[in-house]
Parts: sequence; structure tokens; C-alpha cells
Amino acid sequence: MILVGLPGSGKTTVGRLVAAALGAEFVDLDEAIERRAGKSVPRIFAEDGEAAFRSLEAEVGGAVLRSPPAVVAPGGGFFAGDRTRELARLSGLVVYLATDPKEAVRRLGGAAGRPLLEGGDPEQKMALLLAARGALYDESECTVGTTGVSADTVARAVVSLARDRAGW
Repeated sequence: MILVGLPGSGKTTVGRLVAAALGAEFVDLDEAIERRAGKSVPRIFAEDGEAAFRSLEAEVGGAVLRSPPAVVAPGGGFFAGDRTRELARLSGLVVYLATDPKEAVRRLGGAAGRPLLEGGDPEQKMALLLAARGALYDESECTVGTTGVSADTVARAVVSLARDRAGW
């Protein structure tokens, strides 16, 4: 199962809860990328650029999605790439955690450590990310709204989808 959505949509928080409920492994793709690269995501962006990060994201993401079933929380841009979106679709149930940009920024506590949100109004940048990626996120098999909803409630909805639609 792959959870997609904006930064701050709850992918990691909800993903951990869902994995625990399903007795599955949880994989935070950004953490796996950082282990592989030996440096943080913001440092990869700063030193190597976004294209290098996206290439590494596709490589590490592909390896994770070819592994035994797990609950995977990729970065917000993972599902925006044609190659990674197709890989996600072929690998399992894709659930879009839909979140209002203002709520997402509030959850993140601003732009710190988020290269695509730095250098301006984080809420405006988040809205631009949603405008650019929203139609792609909508291609997910399922959507669960997270704005104003507790992580536990969202996780229960995702677990239900996993059991009903993906045989977990």
C-alpha cells in the first residue's frame, strides 16, 4: 500500500498507524533515501538538485515497492512522476490522503526542512504544489480526506480500504 499526498497530509503518521494495525512493515521513503545517500533530503536538494533527488527517489522507491508488501509513505512528489506513479499503481493499493494546503503547512510547522516550500509563503507554495499535483493525486485508487480529521480516524479508514480492496 502506498500513501500519497502533499507534505503534511499525514502519510508518515497515518502510515505508522496503518502498518501497526495491519501487522505490516512501514517504510518512510525519504528516510530510506537518506540512508542510501548518506545525507538528508534537504542536503540532497541543495548539493545535487531536485533532478538527482527524483532519480534517487525512483531508484529507492522501486526497490522498496518490489520488496514484500509494506505500508509505504513516499515524499509528496513521488506520485507526480510518470515513472514512479506507474510503479506505485503496479505495486499495490494507492491511497491519496487529501489535505487542505493551509492544514498541511500548519501540521509541518512551516517550511523548515522542506526544500520546495522554502523561500516565500509556505502556504502559497503548498497551494501551488496542490495545483500542480492534484489531478495526479486524484488518479489514486482511493481518497481519504484528512483536513480536520484525527490521524487515528484516517488510519481506521485506510485500514478498512486495505482490507476491503487489497486483501490485507
